[in-house]
Amino acid sequence: MLRTHTCGELRKAHANEKVVLCGWVDTIRAVGNKLTFLDLRDRYGKTQIIIKGKSDLKLEYCVQIKGKVVARKNINPKMPTGDIEIQAEKVNIFTKSPSLPFNLGDKNIDEETRMKWRYLDLRKENMQKNLYQRHKIIKTLHEFMDKEKFIEISTPILTKSSPEGARDFIVPSRIHPGKFYALPQSPQQYKQLLMISGFDKYYQIAPCFRDEDARADRSPGEFYQLDVEMSFAEQNDILNTIEKLFIEIVEKVLSNKKLTFEKFPRLKYDEVIKKYGTDKPDLRKNKNDRNELAFCWILDFPLFEEKLENGHYAPKHHMFTMPIEEHWKFLTKKDAGKAKSYQHDLVLNGYEIGGGSIRIHKAEIQEKIFDLIGFDKEDKKYFEHMLTAFKYGVPPHGGIALGIERAIMIMLGEKNIREVVAFPKNKAAQDLVIDAPSKVKPLQLKETHIKTDKK
Repeated sequence: MLRTHTCGELRKAHANEKVVLCGWVDTIRAVGNKLTFLDLRDRYGKTQIIIKGKSDLKLEYCVQIKGKVVARKNINPKMPTGDIEIQAEKVNIFTKSPSLPFNLGDKNIDEETRMKWRYLDLRKENMQKNLYQRHKIIKTLHEFMDKEKFIEISTPILTKSSPEGARDFIVPSRIHPGKFYALPQSPQQYKQLLMISGFDKYYQIAPCFRDEDARADRSPGEFYQLDVEMSFAEQNDILNTIEKLFIEIVEKVLSNKKLTFEKFPRLKYDEVIKKYGTDKPDLRKNKNDRNELAFCWILDFPLFEEKLENGHYAPKHHMFTMPIEEHWKFLTKKDAGKAKSYQHDLVLNGYEIGGGSIRIHKAEIQEKIFDLIGFDKEDKKYFEHMLTAFKYGVPPHGGIALGIERAIMIMLGEKNIREVVAFPKNKAAQDLVIDAPSKVKPLQLKETHIKTDKK
């Protein structure tokens, strides 16, 4: 290794040791021509360095410092390493840096600048902290799911376009002219097929792709979700599992946060709409408290949206959601609006962070839902594989999908999802770091059998 310690590691107990540190020059101050003081920074922290004489170092130079640890006379209580400093004996410049396009300490940098220079923006202390917290939350998530006997299974990225949800991102096939893959909006169909395959507890941190506009709580184009499915499970089994997961995340990773409810309230859709005017109520006692987390479940959703779309019913959740048994009798064109479902949404501080349901496992119920939402024979062909699979002993099953970035954003008290994503798209769904989307070479278009009128 090129270093013996990190910049956040050394303490008074290391006094008189010879050490080697690597990092970036965070601050620099010359005292005449006799001494130069600088703070050296890496992702672990900062350490003060003393260099004899005037130094040629500048801000954000990437350097290696070899020297001796000494106790500081003027302790800096604001720094964990504030009771020591390094007397530099040798300075090695790995790489120089010009002046940055913005000051890392400036909290008012416009978003476009931050997105264009994201690799510099990520050097900021709060961004380093947020991504580390994201890592710890996902690590805890994996440990919990393993402990609960869930199996992590990856599902395809190149899949099939289907008439549901948001717009698909489509991918042309070179081998099959005129045909296209689609990037998955979610692994919904695959995870239900996994239940038919006998994997009774599945999960993955799934990449999802939807051609949607950006919002403060939604990334345009792509995001990650915790995707979960369980066989031989009732709705309460799913709710209890996810509730335990988030309580464990708060206890293990976010100990500075406080839960409004140790047991998440389970509220009925009609009642919260009547009381709060929304199905995403903010139940915090203090709405301005960034450290208060008020989780709740919303249940008993209508099976369909209130308004028809093109004369047909539109699913409130999605077309694979099971209506409650007592309401199967309402699955007619006249009465379908009366049907309630086994949908469940998890809400945190006024945001929906996840949604799921008990799924339809009976082919005849699925066929009725397809008819009610206006699917013709061509539409049903998109799901022929599901209807075929449903002939082969489908277990009762259900699950949930939770937006990883949105949940982390709210738990960390951030106001924009881009604060917890390493390389997010901007509001126009562009990656300004690498300038995507971009044009491709004519040969690439020819190979994938595409013609465009854009020059």
